[in-house]
Amino acid sequence: MVDTETFVPDAIDEIESEIGDANAVIALSGGVDSSVAAALAYEAIGDRLTPVYVDTGLMRKGETDQIRETFDYMESLRIVDAKDRFLEALSGVTDPEEKREVIGEQFIREFEREATDADADYLVQGTIYPDRIESEGGIKSHHNVGGLPDVVDFEGIVEPVRDLYKDEVREVARHLGLDEIVAERMPFPGPGLAVRVIGEVTEEKLEVARHACHVVEEELEEYDPWQALAAVIGKATGVKGDNRVHGWVVSVRSVESRDGMTARAQEIDWDTLQRIQSRITGQNENVARVVYDVTHKPPATIEYE
Repeated sequence: MVDTETFVPDAIDEIESEIGDANAVIALSGGVDSSVAAALAYEAIGDRLTPVYVDTGLMRKGETDQIRETFDYMESLRIVDAKDRFLEALSGVTDPEEKREVIGEQFIREFEREATDADADYLVQGTIYPDRIESEGGIKSHHNVGGLPDVVDFEGIVEPVRDLYKDEVREVARHLGLDEIVAERMPFPGPGLAVRVIGEVTEEKLEVARHACHVVEEELEEYDPWQALAAVIGKATGVKGDNRVHGWVVSVRSVESRDGMTARAQEIDWDTLQRIQSRITGQNENVARVVYDVTHKPPATIEYE
């Protein structure tokens, strides 16, 4: 485990050394990784840091409001409404790796635009060690690692938690006194709901995934999963009322893990699973059925794309 007493001052010193007297923007998502990176960078350079949250339209339910509430102490916080730009860039894209590359490039262009306004030369990111391993090993690209474009208009990219695993990042978050809702928050993928939608990303599929993920997180809270989610994986025939429908299939997934490198599917009791499917199908007329994913990692990944 990380020695937080040593890591925190060392990380702050490293950020100060890398950025010097310049300004920086921090890519803030609301997850524990970027929140810890933001807190460390804020300690290091103070008001020369501009936190930027990009609302991609791919985020979980209520995310933007949560960001405003959690980081209101950072007066320079910027919230960018980029939903239309992301969905336009993703139009027609079905390949999982291409999705990540499109999202990675769009993210960096948004931050470049904000950096110009803030006169910032550096970008701070919450990249962690498993992100680097999966991207470098070819398992999947992360938007902040393998998904970055070849040409980036920053003098440097600073990644203060790049050598930490998720559980170690949580230890640092607790040491820094971050709110429990941040320190203990369930992981959420950088590309957002785009990787919980198989095939082309559309507003309809995103709304189904967003609502289903919210239901799953609520219903499985008592199981204390490392990660719980729902994904839109295709279409199938169903019956609603007296009508035959061809609706979306939602797959529910809940896993236990230490660092996300491996994971085991959780055993969920039947009544809970039935309550989940009832809420998801009952509250969305376009969902025909709900299934539960029992696959461990490996052979599966935790996310669907």
